[in-house]
Amino acid sequence: MFSTEARPFASLDAGSLLKGTTTIGISCKDGVVLATERRATLGGGFIANKQTTKLFKIDEHIGMTIAGYVGDAQTLVRYVRAEVNLYRLRRGSPVSVEGAATLLANILNGNRLYPYLAWVILGGVDPRGNHIFSVDPAGGSIEDKYVSVGSGQALAYGVLEEAYEAGLSLSEGVDVALRGLTSAMRRDSNSGDGYLVATISEKEYHDLTEDEIRKRLTKLKIA
Repeated sequence: MFSTEARPFASLDAGSLLKGTTTIGISCKDGVVLATERRATLGGGFIANKQTTKLFKIDEHIGMTIAGYVGDAQTLVRYVRAEVNLYRLRRGSPVSVEGAATLLANILNGNRLYPYLAWVILGGVDPRGNHIFSVDPAGGSIEDKYVSVGSGQALAYGVLEEAYEAGLSLSEGVDVALRGLTSAMRRDSNSGDGYLVATISEKEYHDLTEDEIRKRLTKLKIA
């Protein structure tokens, strides 16, 4: 969807957040993978934009993907980035991934009567390990090994359920995410127009370049 209008919580239909976008988060043995496609749609399936950013770096060890209204998504990103930076300045150390997820959940829950229409996957790496959280518009926060949100999530889950296994490497996780996104993009008209993928490890936050993604797609024979 492509709107900044909020609605009272009583009229909020979670399904309305799943009409456009496919986002994926995967926890691996050496980091996490966050991935999404780039299409933004209006009601009725009209393609509003083909180069939408739905994957955001929050800190050196945390990122998030968002399904939902673009204006609400951008506001949430600014809000969480600011709070995470303030935490680092005040404490002299970075916030934990769970702490960032709890912060985001509190923001969403505190606005549940006039909500942000966005469903977030937040992931990152800290001394406690590698984490992926699904955070819903009402502020529910659930950690899992892999998560998909958006209109193509059922198609993506078909790949994730089959391909995910304990001990998956970061590189293998990227391939699984690309396969899941491709499956969604082939059958879900609201998902498409390219890939955005980031990996987060103890060493770095890395946005994959278009060339890196293209080479992987070719190797996977899904280019």
